[in-house]
Amino acid sequence: MEAPKIVTLEPKNLIGKRIQMSLANNKTTQRWQGFMPHKKLVTNSIGTDLYSLQVYDVNLDFKDFNPTVEFEKWALIEVANFQEVPSEMETLQLQGGLYAIFLHKGLPSEFAKTFNHIFAKWLPSSNYVIDNRPHFEVLGKKYSNTDPNSEEEVWIPIKLK
Repeated sequence: MEAPKIVTLEPKNLIGKRIQMSLANNKTTQRWQGFMPHKKLVTNSIGTDLYSLQVYDVNLDFKDFNPTVEFEKWALIEVANFQEVPSEMETLQLQGGLYAIFLHKGLPSEFAKTFNHIFAKWLPSSNYVIDNRPHFEVLGKKYSNTDPNSEEEVWIPIKLK
């Protein structure tokens, strides 16, 4: 796996739907099935990228990640502003900050390899630690949940040690 790009993200306005889940009780498919029919109601979207975003507890230890730990899972799209929010959706302002961007290639079922690389290999040997901000994946033109050649960007919030 290639080294990540380190970037400073500007704040983003996002609209979507959320659900509480854990990896052991994975409701990702349910979240996206609930979001996609309502996406067309968003009239002020920016681009076509979708965001799969996780909000973890501030005390979560990624070194010993427990698959039963619950977190917030969002399905989102970026918008210019929050002036028109469909009643079926919620807003999320993603604050800016430093992120490491990794590229996951392959099916979603193979994501554990990417997760392990980030948290067990790259992060301990880097000059960074996890910052308490949302983690997210950008699902762009090359993303397909059924294609083994699928690509998605994995954004991990970081700060210097």
